[in-house]
Amino acid sequence: MSKAIDMKKEVVAEITEKFQKSTAAILVDYRGLKVEELTELRKQFREAGVEYKVYKNTLMRMAAKNAGMEELVESLVGPNAVAFSYDDPIAPARIADNFAKDHKKLELKVGVVEGAFYNEDQIKELASIPAREVLIAKLLGSLKAPVSNFAYLVKAIAEKKEAEGA
Repeated sequence: MSKAIDMKKEVVAEITEKFQKSTAAILVDYRGLKVEELTELRKQFREAGVEYKVYKNTLMRMAAKNAGMEELVESLVGPNAVAFSYDDPIAPARIADNFAKDHKKLELKVGVVEGAFYNEDQIKELASIPAREVLIAKLLGSLKAPVSNFAYLVKAIAEKKEAEGA
């Protein structure tokens, strides 16, 4: 076979592996963004541990089929980029949605998060979920509140008794 075909097969295998290993893969249309804006978007993704890549649609279609993500194939028209996350499944959606609020040219398309297909509206809804750390902090705050209130109550009672005794 020709060298070009072998290279394309390697790229398809690479994309397929990324689809299979990732907890989330979000497609975005980046048409109309300036180079500086794309650089900023890539930086935000990189800081969150999200891999942002642009591949040819034909190669991504083959990889999506190989990975069992046929739902993505219909959306692979026009310029597309894909954001893969291997740890936090909500990070690519959150970053892309926040970026799209300031840069109207960026469009969220579709995605697969932990094996489930999400359309644009569902991705935006998913993006509104707070980060894992924020949720843990809220949970700990909720657990700590009754204990703190009890401590304040006991202290107030002790101070009241002390004031009455004096």
